Amino acid sequence: MTKAFKTLDDIGDIHGKRVLVREDLNVPMADGQVSDDTRLRATIATVTELADKGAIVLVLAHFGRPKGVPSPDMSLAMLARPYGTVLGREVRYIDWEGDAAAVATMQPGDIAILENTRFFGGEEKNDPAVVERFASLGDLYVNDAFSAAHRAHASTEGLARVLPAYAGRAMEAELDALEKALGAPEHPVAAVVGGAKVSTKLAVLKHLVGKVDHLIIGGGMANTFLAARGVDVGKSLCEHDLTDTAEEILEAADRANCTVHLPYDVVVAREFKPNPATRTVNVHEVAADEMILDLGPSAVEALGDVLKNCRTLVWNGPLGAFETPPFDTATVSLAKTAAALTQDGSLVSVAGGGDTVAALNQAGVGDKFTFVSTAGGAFLEWMEGRELPGVAALGA
Repeated sequence: MTKAFKTLDDIGDIHGKRVLVREDLNVPMADGQVSDDTRLRATIATVTELADKGAIVLVLAHFGRPKGVPSPDMSLAMLARPYGTVLGREVRYIDWEGDAAAVATMQPGDIAILENTRFFGGEEKNDPAVVERFASLGDLYVNDAFSAAHRAHASTEGLARVLPAYAGRAMEAELDALEKALGAPEHPVAAVVGGAKVSTKLAVLKHLVGKVDHLIIGGGMANTFLAARGVDVGKSLCEHDLTDTAEEILEAADRANCTVHLPYDVVVAREFKPNPATRTVNVHEVAADEMILDLGPSAVEALGDVLKNCRTLVWNGPLGAFETPPFDTATVSLAKTAAALTQDGSLVSVAGGGDTVAALNQAGVGDKFTFVSTAGGAFLEWMEGRELPGVAALGA
């Protein structure tokens, strides 16, 4: 299959060339230390490959929301050392003041982090002057930050229009996985969509019913769909004002021959707290003072059977209030089933979104899915079927 974008395999001889590499280094910090280096590690393949080929690697990234105003507590200077530790090589930090002179002293194979791109007010506006400012430092551009690809910023989209542009290894892996999941998937395809509110996933649900064979709805969202079907959900989280919209989605699914799976047994409690008194009931037996907080075992078993007959799975969002025990049971159970099918080679499983990654890790299967995306907004917009500016620019 011909890719719609160029990768590092197409880049040719880059010895001594200055390569601007857009990465996502927006890592969590605690007491001046990196508390989770997942995003730093995700960049290793691209940055080290370019350096090993003799490129002068200039890493572009944002950190926090400085809104165009330089701020010491959002400076990427604090990441040079921890990033060097992750890469296993020296990483220089280059301030925007005197950056061109500093870059001129770099040798083939050297790596540097440039200062926070958002210290320029025009970065988020994709200001041509800022694009030109960044571009003046490099000969080539590599975008390796899928998580920022839904934003048309100077460093994510603008540069790809003015310099020869390529997808980095992490970006390439992400786009390949997404193509297998919804672009040209092997059917039958199932999608798990969970989370608290239908309102945050409306566009996703409307897009998916025309793409997948089975739509599994969980979390607080399922309550709104149950209410649309005339079920009394008691005190459960429910967007009663969206029941008509939920009904429209169910009707669209019927027209598209997409089977929507709603729970028929659920776990309820009168209090939302860790390990309260619970009971498992049919959805028609929820008392007025009870709230639905997880799917029941019969529903989970039935969903497991659905996955056994599918070839592709896309997952976004937990099935219950997974952060509060014991309401992680359904999510953990179905995640383990999906992981086992993936390991058997019968299922291609792609998951994404912050809550989803946390839930899969809690289930101990984060590394047993085909692909797990750490991107939040970009993954959601991709599930909505929207074009991502940072990706589209690579195919320009």
